[in-house]
Amino acid sequence: MASGSKKVLFAALAGNGLIAITKFGASWITGSSAMLSEAIHSVVDTGNQVLLLHGMRRAEKKADKVHPFGYGRELYFWSFVVAIMIFALGAGISIYEGIEKVRHPSAVSDPYINYLVLGFALIFEGIATSIALKEFNVNRRGKGWIEAIRDSKDPALFTILFEDSAAMIGLIIAFVGLLAAQYLNMPILDGVASIGIGLVLAITAIFLSYETKALLIGEAAAEYLVDGVEELVAGEGTVCQINELRTMHMGPDDVLLALSLDFKDGIAVGRVEDAIFKLENNIKNQFPEVKRIFIEVQAAEHHDEMLQTDKERDQVS
Repeated sequence: MASGSKKVLFAALAGNGLIAITKFGASWITGSSAMLSEAIHSVVDTGNQVLLLHGMRRAEKKADKVHPFGYGRELYFWSFVVAIMIFALGAGISIYEGIEKVRHPSAVSDPYINYLVLGFALIFEGIATSIALKEFNVNRRGKGWIEAIRDSKDPALFTILFEDSAAMIGLIIAFVGLLAAQYLNMPILDGVASIGIGLVLAITAIFLSYETKALLIGEAAAEYLVDGVEELVAGEGTVCQINELRTMHMGPDDVLLALSLDFKDGIAVGRVEDAIFKLENNIKNQFPEVKRIFIEVQAAEHHDEMLQTDKERDQVS
């Protein structure tokens, strides 16, 4: 997933950088507010991709004494920063420029330059979006789009997917706004298009911030992984039951697994140790994303007693 995400990021970075320069040129020549909003949109997207690549690089750092579980969640932090940037810079500036154009409308000169630039931008964004979709589909596991996005643990991939989708919608809005402003002789529609682009960016930013916040706080592993671990434990003859199973994503491909197991009475310590070793190997072989496993040996009644004690302590505090 990491290599796929980087491929998508580099493709989007190259495309958005070139598109931004072209859009600024067209905006400067024609005086279009919608084209300026699109240029700002592309600059923000370019900056976002740089931040996501920085986050991916930081997330690859090895664990140390200060961060014993590694730096994988740095990617989640930088993805949240990206969502804020889309909202503050992309949406904020686009809406501001649109309002100014609505208040002080002026005709767009040489509109066909804008149409040409928007046409090329649609082609480039379409290519970038298709690359992102291809990588995203690899990990959908037959789920619907919304469910797959909600369950995705790779913010770099779904952020680019939504950025590219928002860019496509923004380009269409800009095209329609400019066309309407020209043929209806209503320059104010250029500003309205800019506001529309800003609103699309705002909605995108709110959705992304919601998704990345959940990852930043800590999300459990996918249901198929939890079910698979339960099956492996059930196949271990020395285990009576699972008292507790908890997982947390420390990164897109970095899962922390904690297990509390009740082993059969009368089993020698050596057999318990061998069973734990076997379980850890089997789990990591079947689910390579599980990087760390902590297995607690505890009688079921003791585990229930501790849960009750913890509950009572929480009530007192």
